[in-house]
Amino acid sequence: MKFVLASHNRKKLAEMQEILRELGVEVVLQSDVGLDLEPEENGTTFAENAAIKAMAVMQASGLPAIADDSGLCVDALNGAPGIYSARYGGVDSDQARYRLLLENLRGAGARTAHFHTAIVCCFPNGDRLDAAGDCFGTIAYAPQGDNGFGYDPVFFVPELRKTFAQLTPEEKNAISHRGNALRAFAAELKTYLEKN
Repeated sequence: MKFVLASHNRKKLAEMQEILRELGVEVVLQSDVGLDLEPEENGTTFAENAAIKAMAVMQASGLPAIADDSGLCVDALNGAPGIYSARYGGVDSDQARYRLLLENLRGAGARTAHFHTAIVCCFPNGDRLDAAGDCFGTIAYAPQGDNGFGYDPVFFVPELRKTFAQLTPEEKNAISHRGNALRAFAAELKTYLEKN
């Protein structure tokens, strides 16, 4: 069975393929089926934005489509940047975004935060699967580490005493919001495929 990932990101594709391969599922990028869609993510939640992308790609391809939406939610900033994580403050680089975040947290007592991922899969028959995952931590006072992307250099995992950017890809996948969401999605999809 072929699924289309509503993304242009080869790293996301590799992660998805790794976890879903054992279900006998083939996952391809939307570009692999001739699509170049960028639907407007105007939802108010991560799940709504993921559903917008999955629905658009499913309708255009006629194949089941999987999409995710992720972001960083900081308690002291009332959950910001949240669904606006990728365009936080209107700045155009990961480094500029996490520096703005650190600036906005200056003087904040609590620095607790979590990453959230929502995954939605839309099927041509109208069925839909939803899964989500979180990873809890704090915001470091300064960036540390060279791995990862986005807010990884400032997202500190207390149990490991490291930021996401200090973890190996394997260590990060074992605890990350996206890894947790993918494992939950794989379980949902396994149940769905067994029933259908």
